[in-house]
Parts: sequence; C-alpha cells; structure tokens
Amino acid sequence: MRTPDEDTPFVPEDDAYHPFSGDPHELETTWWSLNIPERRLAAWLHAGYHGNQREVSWKVFAWDPSGTDPGRLAYYENALNVPMPGAPDPRDITFPGGGFSIKMLRPLMDYHVTYADREAGFAIEFEHRGVHPPQRFTPGEPPMMDTPHLDQLGHITGELTLRGERIPIDCHSVRDRTWGPRGGPYASSRKPSHLRGEHEVREPGGPRWRESERERGRGRIQYVFGHTDAETGFLGFVRPQDGDAKGWSPLNVGWLLRDGRFQRLDRSRSRMRTYRDPATGWSAHMQVELTDVTGRTMEAEGFAVSHMCEHGAGANALMRWEYDGKIGWGEDQDRWRPEHFREMLGALRATTRR
Repeated sequence: MRTPDEDTPFVPEDDAYHPFSGDPHELETTWWSLNIPERRLAAWLHAGYHGNQREVSWKVFAWDPSGTDPGRLAYYENALNVPMPGAPDPRDITFPGGGFSIKMLRPLMDYHVTYADREAGFAIEFEHRGVHPPQRFTPGEPPMMDTPHLDQLGHITGELTLRGERIPIDCHSVRDRTWGPRGGPYASSRKPSHLRGEHEVREPGGPRWRESERERGRGRIQYVFGHTDAETGFLGFVRPQDGDAKGWSPLNVGWLLRDGRFQRLDRSRSRMRTYRDPATGWSAHMQVELTDVTGRTMEAEGFAVSHMCEHGAGANALMRWEYDGKIGWGEDQDRWRPEHFREMLGALRATTRR
C-alpha cells in the first residue's frame, strides 16, 4: 500500500472509525465548530474515542463575552471516560452519557449534528454542508506528524437554543478529525534537550515574552482560521517555535481560499504575528500574511471578540477578520502547557527587565 501524501484523497470509509493498533493510547476524534457573529458567540462539539479502552470523552460548550472559564461560559458540559462498548459507527451515532449525535448525510461532505440539555435550556441542531472535500496536509509536518488528520470548511445552518432563546445559525466554519496514538509518550516532546529541561530559542532577542513564546520543545500549537463564505477565507497551523525576534511565526500547513478556489499555503511565505492582552496573556489582535503555492496572496487582520479558557492557560478566541475588503469569522486556538504559559505571562506583565 502506498504511503499517503498530501494529494491522497480521503475515502468514504474515513467517515467510520479506523482499525486500532494495539497501542493503548489510540484515539480518534471528531470536532465541529460554529459561530454566531451577531452575538459574538461560538460553539464546539468534540468527542475522543479511545478504541482500545472502549471509552469516549466528549464535550459541548459555547462562549460569548459574558464569561471565559467553564463556570461562567454561556454553556459547558463534558463527560470523561464514558464506556462505549460494541462497534460504534460515527456515521450514525449518539455518544453515551447524554452526548451529541451525528448522522452522515453524504459521505465525506454533509452531516446532521444535534445535542440537547433540556434542564439547562440549551440545544444545538445544524447541518454541516461541506464546501470542498476534506483536506489532508503533508504527513510528517507538525502538528500532525504521523497522525492522519483532515480539515473541512462547511456551510452550517440550523439553530442554537441558549437559556431557552432560539438563535439561528448560518455561518461558515470548520470541522476536523484525527486518528492515531495520542496521550502518554505522545503528549510530550521526546527530544533530548526537552528531557533535560532545555528550551532553545532559535532567534533570540526582541520582547522577552515573545522570546518565551518561541521556546522549542514546549508542545505549543496555534491554529487560526477565518472565512466569509464558500469563496473567501484561510486556515493555517502556526509554528511559534520557528518564529523570529520581531514576532512573526510561519504557517507551515493550511489553505488560502479565494474566488472559491482552495490552494495550499506556501509555508516559506506565510506568517502570523499576534499581540497579546497583558492582563490575560491571550491573543487580542493578529496580523496574518498568506501566500499560496500558486503565488496568490492575502493579508488578514483579526481581533478577538470573545474567549474561552478551559484549562487556565491558553484560550480559544472567536475572531473577527478583515481581508480583501470583506469581513470573516473564525477562531484562534492558542494551546499552551500551563508552566510555559505562566512563564510567558510573567514576562508580559513584568514592570522591569534585567
């Protein structure tokens, strides 16, 4: 069998769960996102199936400017390590323990997703209609490395109920799936320098907090996207570890969408620079410069309009973008290890520098 490369298409069977190896850390995920710009509100539905342990952990949450941590979010519910025996099929599934449901309508493209928590007066029901076939990025590139991963832009229409109020959904946003070992030894860098507690900075200098942000071996992942419709937008994985002293970090994988045509990013000419709120440490303002492999370019400027912080370090932000004379909406997913985030935030808040 040929090793998949970035041009290998996904097949209908990729909507199902994949065969698991004997690795106890095998995990297969499904993630759905949506936004309601008028309310500065975004939502996630996520499930991770540990096939060899016959357990699933799922979460559903929505955030808006009213609160950022799980206790203050517009809505938050999760369930950990729920038994899921038998042969579950994610093409037609309701996750146990009160989780959300997925029904495939058209392989690899269209899905019906529902969730309800009647006691909280919260519900989501929508259809995700794929704008394009799911995209596979270069195997061996961070952050996916050897783990198959797909991203797909969809037109999402439906309804969200919040505290009994019914709110229409009509947006363009992203779903993804990943399968392979995760957790255990896969959750941290195994580089000798990391194991010794050393965190090289490739280009020293500049503001101390930006230098901290560039420390290598820290497991940093940042994922940004924004779309107006099926014609215009972008998506990229950021590599802060490979950034420069001025704060520009390359986007090593992703896409540029213009005039309805997707092209992969040229990672040598695509970059992002973020400006952080010194009170929270979270991204507040962002510049993105994109060039695709055919030479098309786009400059995007984004502002975070609401945040969700689940684990006390980095945050997910709903982003308002401007590019090509258009307004788009999407996210900044800014993931940190807590000890690394504390170091960066301390430098950002410092009143003197030695």
